[in-house]
Amino acid sequence: MINPLEFYKNNLDKYQAETKRLYKKMTAFSLYRLGIFLITVFGVYLSFNQWQVALLIGLVGVVVFVVLLSKYTDIKRLRNFNKALVAINEEEIKIASGDFYERDKGLKFQDPHHFYSLDIDLFGRGSFFQFINRTTIKEGTELLANNLKANNTEDIILRQQAIKELSNKTKWQQHYSATSRLIEVETPAKQIISWLKDYKPFLSKIMQRLPLIYSVLTLTLIALTFFKIIGGSFLLYWLLLGLAITGKYLKNINNLASNTDKIKDTFRQYALLLDLIENETFSSELLQEKQKKIQSQEKKASVIFKEFSKFLDALDNRNNIIGAIFGNGYFLTDIRNSYKIEQWINKHAEKVSDWFSVVAFFDAYNALGNFAFNHPRFVFPQIVSDANSIIKAKDLGHPMLKNTKRVDSNLTINNEQFFIVTGANMAGKSTFLRTVSLHIVMSNVGLPVCAKTSEYSPVKLITSMRTTDSLTDDSSYFFSELTRLKFIVDAIQKESYFIVLDEILKGTNSTDKAIGSRKFVEKLVASNTTGIIATHDLSLCEIEKELEDVKNYYFDAEIINDELHFDYKLKEGICKNMNASFLLKKMNIV
Repeated sequence: MINPLEFYKNNLDKYQAETKRLYKKMTAFSLYRLGIFLITVFGVYLSFNQWQVALLIGLVGVVVFVVLLSKYTDIKRLRNFNKALVAINEEEIKIASGDFYERDKGLKFQDPHHFYSLDIDLFGRGSFFQFINRTTIKEGTELLANNLKANNTEDIILRQQAIKELSNKTKWQQHYSATSRLIEVETPAKQIISWLKDYKPFLSKIMQRLPLIYSVLTLTLIALTFFKIIGGSFLLYWLLLGLAITGKYLKNINNLASNTDKIKDTFRQYALLLDLIENETFSSELLQEKQKKIQSQEKKASVIFKEFSKFLDALDNRNNIIGAIFGNGYFLTDIRNSYKIEQWINKHAEKVSDWFSVVAFFDAYNALGNFAFNHPRFVFPQIVSDANSIIKAKDLGHPMLKNTKRVDSNLTINNEQFFIVTGANMAGKSTFLRTVSLHIVMSNVGLPVCAKTSEYSPVKLITSMRTTDSLTDDSSYFFSELTRLKFIVDAIQKESYFIVLDEILKGTNSTDKAIGSRKFVEKLVASNTTGIIATHDLSLCEIEKELEDVKNYYFDAEIINDELHFDYKLKEGICKNMNASFLLKKMNIV
């Protein structure tokens, strides 16, 4: 079994050494370029009276300088790539130590009206999303968040297979992430897709050949001028004619250039990522399906993206004023480049969204595969259909607690069974509820869970654990609770859910709360639902005597030598030891 931490430390050493080696190589090529420049200048100076020799020395010097510059650029790109890999492995080591609270919290994905996301710390500081997220593009981040919130019980085994395979492709994952990090994208994919689909061409089909014809005529006129067949002034009039033709479309070309300038980096980035996807071998059905989505065209998607990127770069060259004047005046370069871009949009605009979605999919699933790699002791639940039990797990624990602190419990909860969990304050009830909830969410996503073994019959999750009042909506705490409970009752009328409740009806007096809680649990049990409720109200435990499907469990607390002790173990029965009075005295509050 690979030790993830050792893997990252070894990678860090390797990529740091490679980064240093490449830096030395870059420095050497910088010196070579300086040397060639000085030698060329000196050579031209010495042979200045023999212009043929001087010209030859100058040309050779320029060629060698350009070759060295190209080599330098390649080495610099490779060094930046290795620096990104260094950053990735440093980050993994940092997260493994428990330092991840400054990462993206995913607060924009929080939804108090969602089935469970607010209650189980899915987003926010110290959240599961903050812990698992390794996405590098906005669309991948959104997809990861949506997968965690999806409550999708279909095709779990397909997702498991894809995540398993990616967890074994750690090198490919890191290269994908490093490649993506090298380019900063200005415009989101959704905005680009919308612009491409709504784009209205302004150049007619005649513009396909006009720049070529005009360029041929330009070269002909230059030749005629060289041989003194026509006067040089004719070239000036020809230049003005070319600028006039271009000027007719200048406003539209400027608008096109303004938009394409914002998206060229995105297409460059996506071309590189698509190339990585296309050239990798996948065996799982889901990954192969996504890969085929970008291979079904006459050309590979990465090649098509690279072509478009070149067209965008060519149009961007118009920012060089000298090149713009002579290029448009003699060769109609803006019209030629704009026509190529418009033809590309016309041909591929409808397919771009599919290609973008594949890149976002792999970005999100790399994060899931990375989580599986980082937790080799976690297990992929065995998915069972029509089983008597919903969850049958051995040594089930919270996935974000360290081994040294985590206390695991065995759990078997059957279909249409309801657990009432009691326990002292801080004994572990809320952590247990979130542990069970995360088991369901992670299993539905296709992730491995924190358990020694797990059998799972897929079910959707719904919770009521963290209700708040709202001054904005003018709603009291109690009304917010009732609204949430009504949401649960309405949801279970339509389909089956696993219900997790934590101390419901906290906004009313104890007698009213006991009566209301009892009636609500009885209603849930009568609706043939499955779930767990944690409570301090021991009278609720009486339901077990009346309803066969209700079982009592508890978390214990003991006072030993005037100190409070917890074992955090789930036990069958009713808790008898409470600790509020003890803690009030211990902390000198009363």
